[in-house]
Amino acid sequence: MITITKTLVKTVAKPQQPDNINLYDSKRAYFLQEVIEGLEDAILILTEAGELLHANASAFRFCCQFNQSNSQQTFVPSPIWHLCQSLLDSCKHFPEQLVILSDEIVFDKTNVFRIRVRLLDLNWFEVPCLLVTIENRYESLKNLVLTEVKKFELTPRESEIWFLYRGNYSYKEIAAKLYITLNTVKKHMKNIHSKRQNFMTLNE
Repeated sequence: MITITKTLVKTVAKPQQPDNINLYDSKRAYFLQEVIEGLEDAILILTEAGELLHANASAFRFCCQFNQSNSQQTFVPSPIWHLCQSLLDSCKHFPEQLVILSDEIVFDKTNVFRIRVRLLDLNWFEVPCLLVTIENRYESLKNLVLTEVKKFELTPRESEIWFLYRGNYSYKEIAAKLYITLNTVKKHMKNIHSKRQNFMTLNE
């Protein structure tokens, strides 16, 4: 399912561009490149014709994974390009607004990716480009659960169960995955909810 988020675009005066790139600009460009490459989220920058301008390391891994599973002819996965085309169509209808489209690509429970695409109109590009961000929902969930594990002071076994539970596994699926009984899962979940409730009570 595609959701459209519309936000009014503010008019901003264009900054003056220097005739030559100085050392400071080079260092800044290098720094930004390092930041983009270090991001956990995948970043793709495409032209409106679908030509790839940049892909960070995470985006390259994602596209390779998708192409390996779907006999893709081009580097950019077709679901992403279809979303880009929908965005371009939407921008024609809302020329004065910032339109962001999002969708999900699901391989399995541990490989769920949230795709967002928006138009990127920067001064140093001759034409507007498409900015695609790809969030690995599994990795984001893992980071969230690690925070909760520490916050609620869960045991190693409770942590395993809580991670699977937060990943939308049923009690029965958790029991099968961890080779424990359903009653054991229920017992641990009862303890986890008790710890969560205690934490909430103490921090009210």
